[in-house]
Amino acid sequence: MGRPRKKAQGLGDTIEQITEATGIKKVVKALFGDDCGCDERKEKLNKIFPYNKIECLEENEFNTLTEIITAGKISFSPSEQQRLLKVYNRVFNVKQLPTTCGDCWREIIKRLNKVVEQYKNEMNENN
Repeated sequence: MGRPRKKAQGLGDTIEQITEATGIKKVVKALFGDDCGCDERKEKLNKIFPYNKIECLEENEFNTLTEIITAGKISFSPSEQQRLLKVYNRVFNVKQLPTTCGDCWREIIKRLNKVVEQYKNEMNENN
């Protein structure tokens, strides 16, 4: 049994896992040596094509979300939408544009609520 595989952070890690599993990586290293450029290529691909990594919520973002979302509103002003999307895009590492789609906003709010709950749980554990 081999070593446990770490979770891929991006496309570069996935390609490395495939080349290791198929033996291609050993052949390339044998032909070109340890400095074949694989590690640099992997890092570059991970940076260009990262898998969605959720970032930790910051305190000011938590305050913004609890101010806007927990007010029990079902609709948000354009400025509130901008504030919500700013947090959403940073935390989820996406580029969601403003939308008038109600279903889209329900999904955004649902995901942000999960992050808020996780933040609260972590704060309670640390106190």
